[in-house]
Amino acid sequence: MEPFVFPKWTNSIKYLLLPGLLIGPLYVVALVAYGASPKTTDVGYMPTQPVPYSHALHAGQLGLDCRYCHSTVEQTAAAGLPPTQTCMNCHTGILNSSAKLQVVRQSHSDGMPVEWLKVHDLPDYVYFNHSAHVRRGVGCVSCHGRIDKMEVVYQDQPLSMGWCLDCHRAPEKHLRPLDRITDMNWKASDPVVEGRRLVEQMNIKPSTDCSTCHR
Repeated sequence: MEPFVFPKWTNSIKYLLLPGLLIGPLYVVALVAYGASPKTTDVGYMPTQPVPYSHALHAGQLGLDCRYCHSTVEQTAAAGLPPTQTCMNCHTGILNSSAKLQVVRQSHSDGMPVEWLKVHDLPDYVYFNHSAHVRRGVGCVSCHGRIDKMEVVYQDQPLSMGWCLDCHRAPEKHLRPLDRITDMNWKASDPVVEGRRLVEQMNIKPSTDCSTCHR
């Protein structure tokens, strides 16, 4: 019996092993780093909510101010979710028999809150204060995008550390007058000039120290 002999072309494989051993791990690290980044995993996240609430209708067509439902956004760290009574303030008389609102009516009847799913969910090791931002000129649209055009709310921005630091290092790009905080259509005639004016006027000096967000 003749010994088994590999074809001669297999000799060239040894020249590919070294580059493969060097490049392979780097490729895997880069792939995992990009694939697990917030920009990849979170942007576009759009869970199905227990009630088909349309921000495009309420905030867009009807012009409902964000603070009517998210009533604590100017006073506390959390924007707050509306209690069922806030919904029923309107829907006691409007579409009060709609099948889409059955969950809301049931919640109002038995006192159990609607189990809304959180869309913009930061890691537990990150501290974010809504009031500190909206009371200093950062509009809702800067972080949440055009909510007034969303039938179903989704995550518009990555909310990554680098993304937050970009804003803290150059806040003038995102500032607006306080009476335009919830105005999705507002645009400065000259964003750079207006932004710098607001930075000086409100003495905006965002910290980039780790302890600002990691407490």
